[in-house]
Amino acid sequence: MNQKIRVLVAKPGLDGHDRGALVVAQALRDEGMEVVYTGLRQTPAQIVNAAIQEDVDCIGLSCLSGAHNELFPEVVRLLREHGADDILVVGGGVIPQEDIPFLKSQGISEIFTPGTPTAVTADFIRNNVKRKRMSLVQPPKKIAHIGIAVSRIESALPFYTEQLGLPLLGTEVVESEQVRIAFLGIGESRLELLEPLGPDSPIARFLEKRGEGIHHIALDVDDIEERLTRLKENGVPLIHETPKTGAHGAQITFLHPKAAGGVLFELCQYPAAKGEHQSE
Repeated sequence: MNQKIRVLVAKPGLDGHDRGALVVAQALRDEGMEVVYTGLRQTPAQIVNAAIQEDVDCIGLSCLSGAHNELFPEVVRLLREHGADDILVVGGGVIPQEDIPFLKSQGISEIFTPGTPTAVTADFIRNNVKRKRMSLVQPPKKIAHIGIAVSRIESALPFYTEQLGLPLLGTEVVESEQVRIAFLGIGESRLELLEPLGPDSPIARFLEKRGEGIHHIALDVDDIEERLTRLKENGVPLIHETPKTGAHGAQITFLHPKAAGGVLFELCQYPAAKGEHQSE
């Protein structure tokens, strides 16, 4: 299930009118978002504290008093001060067009003036929160290994060990994938020779269709479950939606090749004691 977007709707300053803010709050709820409304006459500090406590993805500021040029940037400044500048900030209300460039330069992502359809506001929040969520994902630490499909490990090994001079680090059978693996060291990474154990092995089907050659590229990552959640939210097609156990006790999952122009990518998260030195 996709994680719901949480929005804090806030009225900073002395503005005592909140009809528009309440309409927007209800419209965002109708769009499937979780909305927290702080009420009237909130200080920027109160708004930021509430946003952090409520763990929101977006703050929607509404101002009719004319103090937007002071109050909106102060909210952004306090978010940065608290290390919460990953929260999207948008604004609305009676705001002159000539003030909008300044507000955007101060970190307000978008300004919605009176008459803007609420669906436009909802779409902007949805699209930009997704981008922010994905941008928070740390890049893979390194290429964990490159998997190479072979008919027989014993026949393929001499080229890698004798001609390329790569050390054989060991072999392992992974019954869940019906594959036998030979690990070859190369710098901080590995090459893996993948031999099918039977005709039902995915490697056997690969060999039948394409012959011997590169099967996949594996990336060493942290927090594989959180990464999978983000990928699903962003519509990336997956072969496995939950991690499973691979060689060396790693948690692994495969992205569908159509996500990357035909390249099969594997994500690997290794046990803490092994994560920096071993590959699947």
